[in-house]
Amino acid sequence: MHWDVFCTVIDNFGDIGVCWRLVRDLAARGHTCRLWLDDTSALRWMAPEVGPDGLGHPGIEVRPWPVDGVPLPVDIVPGEVVIEAFGCRPPEAFVARMQRPTPPEWINLEYFSAEAYVERSHGLNSPQFSGAGAGLNKRFFFPGVTEGTGGLLREPGLIERRDALQDSEAARAAALDRLGVAWQPGERVVSLFCYDYAPVHAWLAHLERAARQAPGAPPCHVLLTPGPATDLASHWAPTEGSPLRLHRLSPLPQPDFDSLLWMSDLNVVRGEDSAVRALWAGRPHLWQIYRQDDGVHADKLDAFMDHWMADWPAELRAPVAQLWRAFNALAPAEQLGSLADLWAPEAWERWQSASRQTSQVWSSSNDLVSRLISFVTRSG
Repeated sequence: MHWDVFCTVIDNFGDIGVCWRLVRDLAARGHTCRLWLDDTSALRWMAPEVGPDGLGHPGIEVRPWPVDGVPLPVDIVPGEVVIEAFGCRPPEAFVARMQRPTPPEWINLEYFSAEAYVERSHGLNSPQFSGAGAGLNKRFFFPGVTEGTGGLLREPGLIERRDALQDSEAARAAALDRLGVAWQPGERVVSLFCYDYAPVHAWLAHLERAARQAPGAPPCHVLLTPGPATDLASHWAPTEGSPLRLHRLSPLPQPDFDSLLWMSDLNVVRGEDSAVRALWAGRPHLWQIYRQDDGVHADKLDAFMDHWMADWPAELRAPVAQLWRAFNALAPAEQLGSLADLWAPEAWERWQSASRQTSQVWSSSNDLVSRLISFVTRSG
């Protein structure tokens, strides 16, 4: 099938990150895609194979968002499936061309959540009563963590590629070396990818204290992604003889970012796209959720923790949940100190084992693209 995917880039690249993974996965399965973007600049580092003509990846054409009032080229014919990512309605001129005897499947790809409403809302119809789309029907597709939802993005072979890197210390060392990281065997690696309101100074202070005081704990190498993580950490001063080493990374294409998460022992991630990738890494992780003014992100975070940590023993779940809430300013910053309880080798091994096990269980379910293809072909 041919797919048209529309995406507006908001501020933190999560939207375009999800959409690029989506079209790349579809193309790898033999579909063709047009990705319509209002800002293509992030693809320069996220997908450097895409050249100025927007044709650098087989099966994918990247197109600029149509300008309001400017007629579409006559050769633009909507494909069998039209996806508006996260409610960014396609331009009216394009929607008008969807009016045909057999119109495209029109899908609103929503944000991921583990909340109960996702199962109730997934697949609901949204008939169009006005505008260029009057008479057409749009349907909601909700990513989620249960079988009654749209699932999560996970390309075929991803888990096998992860295992090949994680099961070989030599492969891990070589991959870190390619990133310019002088890793020492036995050193714990922590990746940090966060928003500009993350409590990075307090986090690093607690991490330093945990690495210094936890009996038998190894030193730590903190890898800082470009942007807020690097900016905030640049103002933090380690104490004398600190067991922490900080390393600034360059912007990473998506496959290299995945490898970063696989190579790290602990991943701090933000938003939606990187949060899902951290699940598949099967490593201990901490999710800084996107903060919303009405506070609903707190319920979203709690719902996810309820699913992700459902089978974990209470003595592990309690300090990890405390750490997550504190990092998200949903608990006092002092509770970042629960990291010390998790850093000692025995507790750390429990956290590693639980994360890996949950990742394996979740990866046995159908992925988002498989469910999406089935979703549109069943209705057609």
